[in-house]
Amino acid sequence: MRSGRGVRKLVMDDDAVGGTVVHLWSVRHRHRTDGPCAEVLSLTREGTTATVRLVFRGGEGRFVPDGFLPSGAVALGGSAALNLHEPGVVRAFADEAGRRGLLHGPAELDGWDLFPQVAARRAADG
Repeated sequence: MRSGRGVRKLVMDDDAVGGTVVHLWSVRHRHRTDGPCAEVLSLTREGTTATVRLVFRGGEGRFVPDGFLPSGAVALGGSAALNLHEPGVVRAFADEAGRRGLLHGPAELDGWDLFPQVAARRAADG
């Protein structure tokens, strides 16, 4: 069984370049002494060092692994939960970030801003 800690590849069509683009991705847990813990989905376009980090900070109605949820789980209270270790979920976040022009990094972005659209897309793909 894979540990979930390694870097994985995501191959995507990219109309802007007229072919495919490969993103390297990983999920990490970030502990903070001055605030809530966070799950971080990192996307790096292969061949570059520009990394886009989607950060999911825990807080009021926003749940991240804290000893009760498994690694990679992010959830909005009562509405939706996603597993950042699932390639389909990562693809949906990459697609949404790409539509918004956010994958040209480097950047650290609030992943919760993309969460509702990605959760709705995943539910529709069902």
